[in-house]
Amino acid sequence: MTRLRRRTLLTVLAALLVTIAATSTIAATRARAGREPDRLERFRELASSRLALGDLAEPDNPAEAYRDIYALLDDEIVESLASGGVFASPEFLQDRLDAFGEAWGGAQIRLARLGRLVVGAFRLTEAGGGNSVRVYGPLHDEAALLATLYREGRPSVTPLAGAGEPQFLATWEGAASGRGTRPLRVDLVRAHADGVRVTWSTATLFPDGLHARAWVVRPGEIRLRYELHYPGWTPGCEGQTEQEDVYRLVPAQGTLTRVSRQQHNAWHRELHAAVTRLFTALAERDEQALATVVPDPALRASLPALVSEPACDAADGVRETVSIAATSADRRPWSLTFRRAGVRWRLTAAAPVMQ
Repeated sequence: MTRLRRRTLLTVLAALLVTIAATSTIAATRARAGREPDRLERFRELASSRLALGDLAEPDNPAEAYRDIYALLDDEIVESLASGGVFASPEFLQDRLDAFGEAWGGAQIRLARLGRLVVGAFRLTEAGGGNSVRVYGPLHDEAALLATLYREGRPSVTPLAGAGEPQFLATWEGAASGRGTRPLRVDLVRAHADGVRVTWSTATLFPDGLHARAWVVRPGEIRLRYELHYPGWTPGCEGQTEQEDVYRLVPAQGTLTRVSRQQHNAWHRELHAAVTRLFTALAERDEQALATVVPDPALRASLPALVSEPACDAADGVRETVSIAATSADRRPWSLTFRRAGVRWRLTAAAPVMQ
């Protein structure tokens, strides 16, 4: 065989191999594309029928209520990850899930890759009952759904860099309260064995709930400004005490630690601590305790037993003088005026309100 014929044969074989590879890729793509409308169409049917019937409005068990919906989404993601290549790329997965979100009608699905894991934040409802964070990855050498987290609120995921096991922050935003705050929960989630575990959570720090006015969640740091519910706090009133915390990730400990705390409008909480002492002293007729809040003997003698009235306080511009509402045992409204003397608050005037 001459050199020319050998070169020609090699060229033909190379072209044939390229053609076979291209044909296989196209065939795989078409086969996959042929399956996609079926799954997507099934998703549309489920979304349409369940929403029309109102089945998903307030589910007692969101995992069960949304089981069929999530089964289709999970199958789509797991199949893509198992296929590998371009199908497992974040761009391809996100594009496919955007189509599912449009079919649902406003759903938001966001994926993030963390090493061997893919984490998704699924917002299917505004109320939050059916929303979830889902973790996918290898299980016995196969792609699988590894874990699901269901919470109240709209989820988002913030990946955390660093050595060791993949970890991320899952943030859950609740519905607006009407006073500028929202229920909020932040979990630090870390890969563990064939799943994940929550290693830190605001739910532990705030067992009665966290109602945040402002927050910033970014890799390695959380900044929270939130309501403080204390005696005298009234929903919807301006100028009440709020607290702001900053937490930072400590890689060596694998957890978040508070590094700073400050209070806004601390005067209001201090004022109502004095108000509480006043009401307690009046109820017990503790003259010694009463004198520390009401220095004027004549004013002390004129005071009946009083209880707090849920109303907003009236403060002057510099918040040195504040009037609060109270009620006597015979249900008569009273107005109490407190003045600040250094770091302490003293009652300086009190009288029934004319009706």
